[in-house]
Amino acid sequence: MEVTYRCYELDPNKERGIDLNMYESLSKKYGMSIAQAKASTQNIVQMAKESGLEYNFDTLILTNTFDAHRLAMFAKSHGLMAEMTERLLRAYFTDSKDIGDHETLVDLAGEVGLNREAVEKMLASNEMAEEVRADESTAQQYGITGVPFFLINKKYAITGAQSTETIVQTLKKVIAESEITILNNDDGMICDDDGCEIPKKN
Repeated sequence: MEVTYRCYELDPNKERGIDLNMYESLSKKYGMSIAQAKASTQNIVQMAKESGLEYNFDTLILTNTFDAHRLAMFAKSHGLMAEMTERLLRAYFTDSKDIGDHETLVDLAGEVGLNREAVEKMLASNEMAEEVRADESTAQQYGITGVPFFLINKKYAITGAQSTETIVQTLKKVIAESEITILNNDDGMICDDDGCEIPKKN
């Protein structure tokens, strides 16, 4: 099974260099107290920990992620999208790096094997913007309004942070439906582009 990452911005209008931290941002957006905002993230932190991930919301740097998405698409064109995306996620959630900053993005790209000068040139241009917008347009067509969102075989959707059991059951259902049952035996006629072969009878 192949996993393909897609571009999706939760807040396309978010600016770079935001003074608010994660809790202040949540408080402002949802009208809750700072204490409530911190409590609302604890479940996410715990789920991440149980999966072997470290999320540091206390020091997370909020920023516009459009250029980070452009970098992911640039990496895709070089066969490194999975590696680049994983590095960006770790940089954001664990390492508290500013993934809206071009110098930071160039450093991260270099870590996964991309040419730094090529990345600098790409970020200084509008390259890969259309590719990012195309992904976001597709998300709108599917009615996607949040992440995580998994679309399997363009048929089954898993929304939100679901349990491993839920994801496994969905994958089993997809696999079961894609299996082909062969009803004929080995004595049947076999045809391909070169014609048909009639098996000899003993």
